Amino acid sequence: MKILIASSYKHAWNSVRPEAEMFIEMVKQGHQVTVVTQGDADYVTRFRDHGVKVIDCYPTKKICLKTIKTIHHELKDGDYDICYGFNSKTIPNAAFACIGTRAKMVTYRGTTGGLYRHDPSAYLTHLHPKVSGIVCVSNAVRDDVRKRVWQHKENVTTIYKGHQLDWYKVEPTKREDFGLSEDTIVAVCAAHVRPSKGISVLIEATHHINNPNFHLLLVGSGFEPHLDQIKQSPMSSRIHVVGHRQDVPSIMAMADFQVQPSISGEGLPRTIIEAMANGTTSVVTTTGGSPELVDDSVSGYVVPTGNAAAFAEAMNKLINDKDKIYKFSLEAQKRLDNKFNATNTVSEHIVFFKKLLN
Repeated sequence: MKILIASSYKHAWNSVRPEAEMFIEMVKQGHQVTVVTQGDADYVTRFRDHGVKVIDCYPTKKICLKTIKTIHHELKDGDYDICYGFNSKTIPNAAFACIGTRAKMVTYRGTTGGLYRHDPSAYLTHLHPKVSGIVCVSNAVRDDVRKRVWQHKENVTTIYKGHQLDWYKVEPTKREDFGLSEDTIVAVCAAHVRPSKGISVLIEATHHINNPNFHLLLVGSGFEPHLDQIKQSPMSSRIHVVGHRQDVPSIMAMADFQVQPSISGEGLPRTIIEAMANGTTSVVTTTGGSPELVDDSVSGYVVPTGNAAAFAEAMNKLINDKDKIYKFSLEAQKRLDNKFNATNTVSEHIVFFKKLLN
């Protein structure tokens, strides 16, 4: 099979690796893969070293004639089967480039919301008439997209991005860096704070925590609007706002568990994946794709969105039971390795592509 990919690889290594390694594995399995991306992206060398053809071309806008012409000529000359676009810039250009070729246009969707039939810009991306199939990061995203497309809803599918445990293995940050001892129970919430992240729900939940040996680390940017609410918490002295950090996966590995109190649409949160890889269990809410990552009461807890009391109850179950933390954490790591592995991702993509071609 001949597959052309249009995407950006100028992002953090761990954020692009699940996608990029999928195409390298496709080449290993005998498929021909071409990637149209920025020529100076870090992953280009690895692509070429593993037999992936790279074309240095990236759109400057949603309709970039140079990019459309470049992709169109490649699709025609190379007689490609699949053209796969990954973001709001590459999808419209790739879709227009497919016109007049036999290539099936596939798009990738990583978030819920924001796709509407009444929005003209949607017809440049996932609702473009040339789009034959849509790959979604989670079932939550898939269900949302199926409500928006006009036809062929069966060609809107979920394929989880594949991961390998060793991609994320890190040494835990030392607890003493935060003035914490080894017998302290530590939870981490890592976020670039927006209203959808539900931080107010988390802080409200701290009013119901019943163990004085519990500390909460808030890692990331944007927590400032919540500082007054934090001061009102009965455990305010044990809530540590540590700001932006480069070692978030290492902090996750240090923690006993991590929390994601989101109140609206998440695709498939990378923070949960990084925690799972390092054997750290989670408390998450029912929104977005988080419940697909966490097996409730087996590898973590899934609680109703926006329910601070329920969130606190789940946290207390972990805070007061170190054995449960250990058991859930092992199950979380096993779940990532079994259900969200890179081998499954490649095979499911090839099956989906063949379906579209037939």
